[in-house]
Amino acid sequence: MDVMGRRADPAAMATAAKTAAVPAATPAGTAAPAAARTAPTAVPVQAAAPLADAAGRLVATTPATPRMQQLIADIRAAVGRGLDPDTTARLVADRLAPHLGPDDLLTPEQRLGDPARYRQHLVHAEADGSFSVVALVWLPGQQTPIHDHVAWCVAGVHRGQESELRYRLVPDGPTARLEFTEAAVSPQGSVAAFAPPGDIHLVRNPGPGTALSIHVYGADISRLTTSIRRTYHLPAGPGPATGGR
Repeated sequence: MDVMGRRADPAAMATAAKTAAVPAATPAGTAAPAAARTAPTAVPVQAAAPLADAAGRLVATTPATPRMQQLIADIRAAVGRGLDPDTTARLVADRLAPHLGPDDLLTPEQRLGDPARYRQHLVHAEADGSFSVVALVWLPGQQTPIHDHVAWCVAGVHRGQESELRYRLVPDGPTARLEFTEAAVSPQGSVAAFAPPGDIHLVRNPGPGTALSIHVYGADISRLTTSIRRTYHLPAGPGPATGGR
């Protein structure tokens, strides 16, 4: 199984600090200001469809399977070491990789998709808020907006495959633009570990079948309801088109 670590580079950190107030990059769930420059090929925002309680907190769809309970215990031990975000993400990736593929990792309910958008199932949120485990279900062609994250993240492909477009934010006069850096295709069993900054990407299921992925975040997703910190609407190029099918 392939475990890929993406470390933030100093240039990306400096650029992110300088452009934190760029109007065309907006917090998740809010609209971009009218003055924001729109990419030539618009990317439809297909936000995950979570289940929430009356207070707005996400709730687990069903109890975790025994295999998932073991994975959660392994993640808890790794996170409990209190190491830096990059190291923690790599340790969690090592724990996740052996569990990808077997049928007994997720319940049938946690494998259900949504025809309108990719679907998020909260599997576990640690009581102290230190990490959360989420199952994402992607029907063919479903994708995220271009976004970054609230915390370190580990993503493993449980079924099917996912494609990813990666970007970095670079200065462009008084504002900034997204610069495409690379494309990746992740088959079943692949694991990626990364921490902000330098974590801007778009993820898509290229099809033809359903894709399932397990994501571990260093944050309380039950409270935040999403792992996305900001979505980006700046011109993105040069690079492949980002529009859906």
